Amino acid sequence: MPISNPRHIAIIMDGNGRWAKARGLPRTAGHKAGVETLREIVHKAGELEIGWLTLFAFSSENWSRPRSEVSDLMGLLKLFIRRDLAELHRKNVRVRIIGEREGLANDIRNLLAEAEALTSGNTGLNLVIAFNYGARDEIARAMRALGREIAAGRLDPAAITPEAITARLDTADIPDPDLIIRTSGEMRLSNFLLWQAAYSEFLFVPCFWPDFKAANLVDAIETFQMRERRFGGVEAQVHAQDIAL
Repeated sequence: MPISNPRHIAIIMDGNGRWAKARGLPRTAGHKAGVETLREIVHKAGELEIGWLTLFAFSSENWSRPRSEVSDLMGLLKLFIRRDLAELHRKNVRVRIIGEREGLANDIRNLLAEAEALTSGNTGLNLVIAFNYGARDEIARAMRALGREIAAGRLDPAAITPEAITARLDTADIPDPDLIIRTSGEMRLSNFLLWQAAYSEFLFVPCFWPDFKAANLVDAIETFQMRERRFGGVEAQVHAQDIAL
């Protein structure tokens, strides 16, 4: 059965530092080049009428990087939001943020909230930015929420189902990704959307993120369309989320 475009594409944007090193440039140059690729891919996803695009921008483990690099990454985030937010809004893109916000600097938290608030009524591409995000942390926070409800007598432990857990994740109202792409040739999820990726298709591409272009996104979608998705069955099936489109 032919598969249509993925409703939700998630991307692990990997390889900025190695891209820069291969050119004798500082890691910051790789991150700056990665932002330009981000812009191109967001534009192409909207053009292709992809419903949801999730980008792994900064993991909860990335704080262990050198302080100068973290500072540069925060600066690029601020620049992207300040420079691109109005354009995203004009293009009817809705920005969503997933990840732990507790403990973030106030200026970063305010920028993230501003991006969500300004674009909350938009109905085009849903751009989900995973910032200060780690899947294990997300699941642990969901478990703590369930624990509090049980302790307060509002929830019977027998009522803890996969659906109950899903409803307490950062992505509660976001469809699971149909396709997860990782650039740079690495073949692992690196603590990204572990719960949500249960039936995702995976594509690991060899190029570094700054070299990933709109044509590569189109190629990835064409590869996805050749896959058979069984969702645990024996014959190719159309997922319920696809039927809902």
